[in-house]
Formats: sequence, C-alpha cells, structure tokens
Amino acid sequence: MTKAATKAPPQLKSLSEYIQGRFGEFSRSQKDVARYIVDHLDEAAFLTAEELAGRASTSSSTVVRFSQALGFEGYPELQQAAIEEYRSSTVTGNGAASGEALFSFDHSELEGSLGADHANLEETARNLTREQVDGAVAALAGAQRIVIVGVDQMAFFASYLRHTLSLLDIRAEIVASTGGESLQRLGRIDEETLVIVLSSGRAHPLLLRAMKLALHRNASTLAISDASMSEVGEHAGQTLYFSSNSPSFARSNTALMALVQALAHGLYARDEAAHKDRIRAYKLK
Repeated sequence: MTKAATKAPPQLKSLSEYIQGRFGEFSRSQKDVARYIVDHLDEAAFLTAEELAGRASTSSSTVVRFSQALGFEGYPELQQAAIEEYRSSTVTGNGAASGEALFSFDHSELEGSLGADHANLEETARNLTREQVDGAVAALAGAQRIVIVGVDQMAFFASYLRHTLSLLDIRAEIVASTGGESLQRLGRIDEETLVIVLSSGRAHPLLLRAMKLALHRNASTLAISDASMSEVGEHAGQTLYFSSNSPSFARSNTALMALVQALAHGLYARDEAAHKDRIRAYKLK
C-alpha cells in the first residue's frame, strides 16, 4: 500500500478525488500537474515523469515533488495509482469493458489522433450538464455586450465564436493581446457585459486579469476551459469544461470547436423563426 493510501480520507476513493481534495495545498506548478492528471488521466497513467512534465508545462522535478507531496515515495507509485484508477474507470461492475475502443490497440498515428478526438467529444458531453449549457446560452442571449478573451491558439476560437454569433446578429468583441486596443475593450467592461474567457492549459495572465476586472465591475462571466480545476474557472460565474486529450505534441481542440457550435445552435434554437431568414441569406452567399 502506498503512503497516499493511508493519508487519504476514507471518502476519497480514487487518486483524482484525493488530488482534488488537497488541491489548495499545492504550489502553482504543482497545480499544473494536478490539473493535467485529473483531466487527462488516460494519458497521465502511461506517461513518464518527463513526458508528464512536458504536457503540464513544468519540470520533471516538479512532478516528483508533487508525487511526494501527495505521500508517494516517488512518481512510479503515483503513476501506479493513476493506472489503477484508469483501469477501474474503464470496467463496469460486472467486469466487462464499458465501451470498445474506436480502433485496435496497434493503431496508426492518424487513427490514434482520431480516436482521441472521438473520446474527447464523449468525455466533454458526459461532463457537461443540461443546466450548464442552458445557462451559458441564456447568458449569451441576454448580454447587452459580449467580450471574448483568448490568447495564442485560443485567439482563433475566440474569433470563430465571434463569427458564429455574428451569423445570429449578435455582436461581440475580441481581446487577444495586451495591445492598446485590446486593453481599451477590457476598460469598457461594465455590469451589462458578458466576459467569455477561453483557456487551455495554464491560464495566461491576461485571462486572469480580464476575469478579475469583470468581477470587480459586476459583469457576467463565462469560462470555457480544458481544466476542471481551472484558475479562470475559480473566478467565473459559469464554467464549461471540454476535454483536450491528445497523443500528439499539441492538445486537441475538437471538443472545443464542437462546444462553440453547440452554443451557437442553442442560441439559434431559442428563436429559430427570427434567425432563419438571416441564416438562409448567409448560406446563399
């Protein structure tokens, strides 16, 4: 039995639950490791300490210290706990596999990537509730002004979300950098603004700045993140989670794209008659 097993409270029956229960004790770098393990367990269970460090944007020494902070002798013991949780999560009560893989174990890189995207969509759908999605759609529909914040690769999805909203005659502004114009848009946030923050991995300082400013000015906030224990999510009024597991060097954004599409469809469905002519005109262009 590992040291963690004796330290964990009885009600915490898995590594993920144990990590979540002690999350507030960790340093910022250790929190990056914690988030990655909890949200990408099927990957983390089979990664070396160096590989996990790369995925969590930290160092292998941080991964080792994190393992020890949990009460394990080192990373191999933490990894074994992750493997055990992963195996138990993929087996039903009668010992049968809960679902067949999309491809066989001996798959190509293409099949591995497609299989991961397929799993990301399923995991995202399982983790989102109807109430969460309906709440986000209602916030979008009722906002007088919308500001979407996303930097680096998330800037593309911020732009795509703005595009889908524009098709429904809903105007939105984008903040994608710390440049003067972007900061001016943040400066105009007020209580009638909905601030949407798109986050992947460790939250960029601009995202946290935008979220804290929104809270200070009593604006509505929505975080869309691939971390269930996201830094931006801690400050958001509403949070939508998407899975981004990937066998590749970059995180998958397939589920994020699907989530953006789902939000747009939810808005369209609220008043299909009002949007139908506008969408038809767009399709005929």
